[in-house]
This record gives sequence, C-alpha cells and structure tokens, in this order.
Amino acid sequence: MRVVIAKPGLDGHDRGAKVIARALRDAGMEVIYTGLHQTPEQIVETILEEDADALGISVLSGAHMTLVPRILELMRERGVEDVCVVVGGTIPNDDCVALKELGVAEVFTPGSPTSAIVEFLTAQAAA
Repeated sequence: MRVVIAKPGLDGHDRGAKVIARALRDAGMEVIYTGLHQTPEQIVETILEEDADALGISVLSGAHMTLVPRILELMRERGVEDVCVVVGGTIPNDDCVALKELGVAEVFTPGSPTSAIVEFLTAQAAA
C-alpha cells in the first residue's frame, strides 16, 4: 500500500505526521511524506505522481474545514476517486462528522493509537 502523508497550509507542526509515517512504514506500507506547507494542488499532484492508495492529511492549524474540502474537490476534478482519505489532528467532533460527510473515510484525533490507524488503512486496502 502506498500512502501519501501531507501537511497542508501554514501548519508547521509535523511531529505527529512523522510518527504516523514511521508507524505505517513499520507496518510494511510505502510512505511518501510531502513535507510542510503544501498547497492542496501540490498534495493532489503528489497523489497522482505517486499512484497513492491512501492520503493522510495532518492538520493542527484549525484550517481543516477549508483545506480538506479543497483537496477533496481537486481530487474529484482530477478523477481521483479510488484513494482512501483520512485526516488527523485537533478536529472538533462536529467537524469530524462534516468531514466524513464530504468523503473523508476516517478522522483520527489526538490520542488515537497508531495501531488503530494502521488497522484502518490495512482494512481499507483489503476491501
């Protein structure tokens, strides 16, 4: 499984994204980490270039309701419909519901065990 881990916008906190990337690699997944300050356009281009199976978006800046919908919109415009999208970060419960309604497969908030993320993505790959 190929997973792109992305840090959109001006959020400069990437420790969590790196921890998740490492856990996914340790579970046998191929991980492409985009680095900090990516635009939605750059993220979608990376998904296409890397032929990703999943996209993990890490947002701690509070801009998740702006950035994630834009990424999903660009994915639809580019015909990317088979990539599992998960979001992690400090996301209020109401926004978790809204993101899922937009097409996010799962939202992982602070304290989510890395094993839960690995299990979720593994199950998605098997489906």
